[in-house]
Amino acid sequence: MTAFAWTVGGTSPVHVRTVLMAHGVTRTYLKRVKFHGGIVTLDGQEVRVIAMARPGQRVGLQLPPEAPNDHVAVSHGPLEILYEDEHFLVVNKPAEMASVPSHLYPDDTLANRVKGHLMAIHAPSYVTHIVTRLDRETSGAVLFAKHHFAHSILDKQLKLGQLDKRYIAVAQGRVPVDHRMIDLPIGRAGESFIKRQVRPDGRAATTELWVRSRSQTATLLALKLHTGRTHQIRVHCQAIGHPLLGDWLYGEPTNPWIHRQALHCARVRFYQPFLERWITCYAPLPPDMARVIRQEKLI
Repeated sequence: MTAFAWTVGGTSPVHVRTVLMAHGVTRTYLKRVKFHGGIVTLDGQEVRVIAMARPGQRVGLQLPPEAPNDHVAVSHGPLEILYEDEHFLVVNKPAEMASVPSHLYPDDTLANRVKGHLMAIHAPSYVTHIVTRLDRETSGAVLFAKHHFAHSILDKQLKLGQLDKRYIAVAQGRVPVDHRMIDLPIGRAGESFIKRQVRPDGRAATTELWVRSRSQTATLLALKLHTGRTHQIRVHCQAIGHPLLGDWLYGEPTNPWIHRQALHCARVRFYQPFLERWITCYAPLPPDMARVIRQEKLI
């Protein structure tokens, strides 16, 4: 059973709930602790969260058990780990692999392989908490939490814009400006379940773009997501007239140098509150991305 403990600081008594929330425990997660078997303690004695804690006392949290998800099959396929500790896992997803299972890809997605890894290392829980996911044809860094509390902490960082994801992409044509913010709402394209488009009634979406190199036919881009809409980078690049090379859904169906959208999540940065430091992970450029950059004369 995963457990935490924190020493109460300051000079005045505070509610136990205040101490827990100062360390990332959300109101939603407190409800989960209360109703699903978690335990809150003060100096080792079980208490309610409205109890008062004096400076120097220890507030403890024992996480509720997580029910196993039998719908996620176990895969022991290879997994390229970029970072791992007791609470978080960052892996490098290859292109053509789905992030999570579906009826089309039920057995060997990234989540299936992460579950196999958690079983192999005898982790306290085998539940896969994916925090950042990528389209099947997009490669790069994907962040997982190893328990529900860690997931809720990263969800909050996502909402506050603290979790930083950076991408490398190759776009069609010469993007004219070196830096810009693309602030265009995104929604479903007609009745399509998959395709998205810029539309006035869509959800707010913001992408920051920097040009790193240009050739006569293509542009190498660095991008930062400020929101996380489905296909956001692909839709925004199409909307400014520069769809990604190889993007069959939003641009040209084929490219001689790459057979998927030229998009790679190169960096993920998040705050690890249990270690009290920032974690930055880099995913190396895959061969097909390196090839299209080289063949398009962008280096």
